[in-house]
Amino acid sequence: MNDKNEESIDFGYQKVARSQKKSLVADVFQSVAAKYDVMNDLMSFGIHRLWKRYTIDCSGVRRGMKVLDIAGGTGDLTAQFSRRVGAEGEVVLADINDAMLKVGRDKLRDSGVIGNVRYVQADAEELPFDDNTFDVITIAFGLRNVTDKDKALRSMLRVLKPGGRVLILEFSKPVSATLNQVYDFYSFNILPKMGQVVANDSDSYQYLAESIRMHPDQETLKSMMSTAGYEKVDYQNMTGGVVALHRGYKF
Repeated sequence: MNDKNEESIDFGYQKVARSQKKSLVADVFQSVAAKYDVMNDLMSFGIHRLWKRYTIDCSGVRRGMKVLDIAGGTGDLTAQFSRRVGAEGEVVLADINDAMLKVGRDKLRDSGVIGNVRYVQADAEELPFDDNTFDVITIAFGLRNVTDKDKALRSMLRVLKPGGRVLILEFSKPVSATLNQVYDFYSFNILPKMGQVVANDSDSYQYLAESIRMHPDQETLKSMMSTAGYEKVDYQNMTGGVVALHRGYKF
């Protein structure tokens, strides 16, 4: 009988054993953690802040709610959610990578975000929370790095409260062929060089570019969410489909 862990799976454009992917992804984010925020601003020309702001506006988060920010990294979404849920609410910043979690914790505490934020090292595929715990769950630019995306989608649905919503912000497929060509040139010719100059790491940013291309497109991810059990699934393209925000509900 075949061991599922030894099945091949995508790591960027490479094929690796399923059991290896998490450690390889961990190495990438271990390497880029310290320069993660700087590179995000440079790579997206600061537009990532608008994508995240729109995600927060679509979340419907209110005072007293409980929010889970998966792959929360350096805490951009968590910081905003913390203000919106207030002292009666709670935000859990979860990340599988300890280096990213530490950068996020230090950054938020330095900016005065304390009290209603909890930090948890967690795998999206096996979230360590009770059923029906969170009003809102977000995962921003993290799903494409997950080994078993279907399992992660089901795990998120399990811990979501009835009536709650999941928001998945992720790089996707540009809707224009011309934009796609420009995006490809930028991703594979400029981005790794930028990573080398700023973060002294071109390989990690080569992987990040490849992982975007291997991620399911808008309609495929919508179908995956429906199959996992989400209802009223929809998505909104941003920046011509370079990024898409998918939403799904639990009833």
